[in-house]
Amino acid sequence: MQLLLIGAGNMGSAMLRGLAEFDITVVERDKNRINELKKLYSDVKFLNKIPNLNGFVVILAVKPQTLPHLEFEGRADALVSILAGTPIVKLKEKIDAKFYIRAMPNVAALYQKAVTSVVGDEGFKNEALEILSSIGKAIWLNSEKELDIATGLAASSPAWLAIVAEALADGAVNLGLPRDKAYEYLGGLFEGVGAVLENTHPAVFKDIVTSPGGTTAAGLYALEENGVRSAFIKAMESCYNRAKELG
Repeated sequence: MQLLLIGAGNMGSAMLRGLAEFDITVVERDKNRINELKKLYSDVKFLNKIPNLNGFVVILAVKPQTLPHLEFEGRADALVSILAGTPIVKLKEKIDAKFYIRAMPNVAALYQKAVTSVVGDEGFKNEALEILSSIGKAIWLNSEKELDIATGLAASSPAWLAIVAEALADGAVNLGLPRDKAYEYLGGLFEGVGAVLENTHPAVFKDIVTSPGGTTAAGLYALEENGVRSAFIKAMESCYNRAKELG
């Protein structure tokens, strides 16, 4: 497969670390950005304008509001779009391709630890999962509605978890732990919990670490008293509604 990555901004460049193992060409208008990336990826070809799409699997990683202003020629072998809130029907109006895929990775692609939601034409399912598995875990969904729901769960929630991490650190600092020590805990903490949750139901995990009358139970009581569970459920709903609005 010949990949054509259009857009090397925050998400595009994060994905490039894993995608660089493929035969890939990158389109980026910012010449300074191209020069930065050339230092990191000497085997990748860079262009500042979109070439004819014939023969390429196109990965579209621009901002959604940029799409109407782009011009395309030719027919791509497949289109993989990571544009939030942009349904396949809109992509078909703008870009000609044999197959259409929507994907929603998260920023952990930078470390090849992304969880990417994927939906689209079954005829390109295996290839899409192969490409997107290069940046982490790829999950095939049954509909674009499921993808819009999963946008909150996988793509937006890292920002929410960052707030959780910051709040935990602030709480530790407030009680007297040095901030550098508080932050030192967080990376390993989230990685370890993630590994456990791969194989353990969240409710079971919670019960395992919650002893009767213990410190974890006291903390859970405070979280429930302040509506943290409801806040996350509402955040998911707001994210989904916004995804529908963008579409």
